[in-house]
Amino acid sequence: EVQLVESGGGLVQAGGSLRLSCAASGFTFDDYAIGWFRQAPGKEREGVSCISRSDGTTYYADSVKGRFTISSDNAKNTVYLQMNSLKPEDAAVYYCAAAYSDYVPPLSYDYWGQGTQVTVSS
Repeated sequence: EVQLVESGGGLVQAGGSLRLSCAASGFTFDDYAIGWFRQAPGKEREGVSCISRSDGTTYYADSVKGRFTISSDNAKNTVYLQMNSLKPEDAAVYYCAAAYSDYVPPLSYDYWGQGTQVTVSS
């Protein structure tokens, strides 16, 4: 069974940091690009970042460049999103997703997690 399980969300003050984790199982992790998305109430889903598992190529949305860092732990089949200097507008449900693709960012994703809530107080 394919699973993507996000964790690490929570409440943080503006300017603070959180690290999200995406633990993957049920598929060959090395063949997939992993992406992070977010969706705030009343807004469209936004691609935040992604990483190619084959060569480590990364992508960041302009809104998070310089503040967020994506990384992966091969041994743990886990991708992380380190979020620093958080702003109230970063508050959303964050999802990770997996795409059978070497292209970053992928055109589409095959598997999705359930999401983790990030709340940023001003």
